[in-house]
Amino acid sequence: MHIILAIISIIAVWTRKDYVKWETYYPTMLFIATGNLTYNFLCASHWLWRLSPDVTWFNHSLLEISYTFIVFPGTALMFLARYPKGQGMWRITRHYLFWIGLYVGVEAILAASGSILYDYGWSLWWSALFDTIMFPVLVLHHKKPLVALLLGFLVAILLLWYFDIPVNIPIEKR
Repeated sequence: MHIILAIISIIAVWTRKDYVKWETYYPTMLFIATGNLTYNFLCASHWLWRLSPDVTWFNHSLLEISYTFIVFPGTALMFLARYPKGQGMWRITRHYLFWIGLYVGVEAILAASGSILYDYGWSLWWSALFDTIMFPVLVLHHKKPLVALLLGFLVAILLLWYFDIPVNIPIEKR
């Protein structure tokens, strides 16, 4: 399923021709990738969710690389490239609901199939709440990157605190 999602993301970006706008949204594509890398670094010993490989050779590290550098940036690109600017609140709300629903729906399928595992109190509902925050922050990052970085930092601190994630960054002694 994970490999299929990466392939679908590539095909969707290509067929929708959103790739032509990649330079415009590249900073925000890096923002979402950096967020996923940060989660993997900070939660390496205390996973709230963890992807389970569909095939043995496509291990957890390869899964995370595919999501970090293909799926998340690709979906951020598609989300932002088709964001309805100046087309009324209903169109904007529908756009958010579509992408939040897509992320939650795909994750529900992954959870039902055992392809994503939750721990330490995280659940699909927490993911849905996170997605509800994430998509507006992507738009904010595109418009005001520094504000989005600060907000992302605050959300990360809040989640680290709420889920009691031990952040033990080893300092090498010489």
